[in-house]
Amino acid sequence: MEGGAYGAGKAGGAFDPYTLVRQPHTILRVVSWVFSIVVFGSIVNEGYLNSISESEEFCIYNRNPNACGYGVTVGVLAFLTCLLYLALDVYFPQISSVKDRKKAVLSDIGVSAFWAFLWFVGFCYLANQWQVSKTEDSLLSQGTDAARAAIAFSFFSIFTWAGQAVLAFQRYQIGADSALFSQDYMDPSQDTSMPYAPYVEPSTGPDPAGMGGTYQQPASAFEPEPQGYQSQGY
Repeated sequence: MEGGAYGAGKAGGAFDPYTLVRQPHTILRVVSWVFSIVVFGSIVNEGYLNSISESEEFCIYNRNPNACGYGVTVGVLAFLTCLLYLALDVYFPQISSVKDRKKAVLSDIGVSAFWAFLWFVGFCYLANQWQVSKTEDSLLSQGTDAARAAIAFSFFSIFTWAGQAVLAFQRYQIGADSALFSQDYMDPSQDTSMPYAPYVEPSTGPDPAGMGGTYQQPASAFEPEPQGYQSQGY
């Protein structure tokens, strides 16, 4: 399997960190990982406030605990998903099975598209709850910047995860067009239908037959030669 379609390096090759960090999908994973930290970190640290007249904490998004819970949950799970697929990117060159590589790329497409959808829902949800928040809550200096940051990076995460899905789909298409991606592919050296490998003669001139100098000796050449003396002309 070629590295350009399915990851850095060839199947079973050594891990190359320099090649890995240059992969566009790996870069997007790292960016998505950072964005997820910003989202759930902002909500956990400053998304829950205490008013002067109330002792209990409340969510800054319209006092709706579900909004804060959704942002934290999606952010943490996206963080873990990024780590999982970064580990897969590292391990991917070691996967020699075509079937396993195909499954890995297909899962990348599905998971990335799914997370792009979750971030879209999260952005709409948090933005709506922030818009309808009470004035006295939304104008509190503490937590306002964090609430807006969580909304902004939720929006940015839609495109980073969608980009991962697009890149994974492109990798799948490149692999699908390659003979190495097919389960019917057979190494010529392992093909038992051919009794011996073709012999390629060096060509000193144009090949009128268009055969490229390829010659395959007939099977009769391996039959025993007739015994006896053969006269030679001088």
